[in-house]
Amino acid sequence: MVRLGVNIDHVATVRQARRAVLPDPVEAALLAESGGADGITVHLREDRRHIQERDVELLRRRVKTKLNLEMAVTPEMVTLAEKFRPDDVCFVPERREELTTEGGLDVIAHRGKVEEAVKGLQGKGIRCSLFIDPERQQVEVSREMGAHGVELHTGRYCNALGSRERELEEIVSAASFAHGLGLEAHGGHGLDYENVIPIARIPEIVELNIGHSIVARAFMVGMERAVREMKDLLNRARS
Repeated sequence: MVRLGVNIDHVATVRQARRAVLPDPVEAALLAESGGADGITVHLREDRRHIQERDVELLRRRVKTKLNLEMAVTPEMVTLAEKFRPDDVCFVPERREELTTEGGLDVIAHRGKVEEAVKGLQGKGIRCSLFIDPERQQVEVSREMGAHGVELHTGRYCNALGSRERELEEIVSAASFAHGLGLEAHGGHGLDYENVIPIARIPEIVELNIGHSIVARAFMVGMERAVREMKDLLNRARS
């Protein structure tokens, strides 16, 4: 079985468009759990464009499955992770001008600060994964740093025009390599109801984090049903 982590950032995006109270991402998270989510993922960005610290604090109290906090590798964010104590932290690259995360974190170029952050949080009992491109050297360095897992960036696969065979094979190879090194292999970015099954069929991948497509579907049919439909696809892929 592959676990489904539901990213609720864009529920907060709608709320922040009006600086309003609703829709509440905490309520969305509880509905996602009711629909079968195995975990809740949020990205607390440095510019606070969607998820706010209040959200993380309430989610930590109310989420019954697993809380996965995505964040940049900065002293401020590490301090906040120590304060909120999510089950998992996933370190991601972050630029103020981007619409969403673009590409994986280059753990080779930023090894010193990433390794320090990983070891610091894992020493406090918080599992750490690294959001990286599906490249063998990035996976190998992630393992050397002591990360619990890697989340393989699936954006190139999702955005490919025509055949996706090459991009899919990159993810298959990286997941197998990560598994062989003892890392948990996760996947995420751009996955939707049309493209998820080939990724979900990769046996070494144990978790997928999916946000935008589920939230978009939830606007039409409700969060519980949107999550249930995605969970059904993942179960079908492994059956």
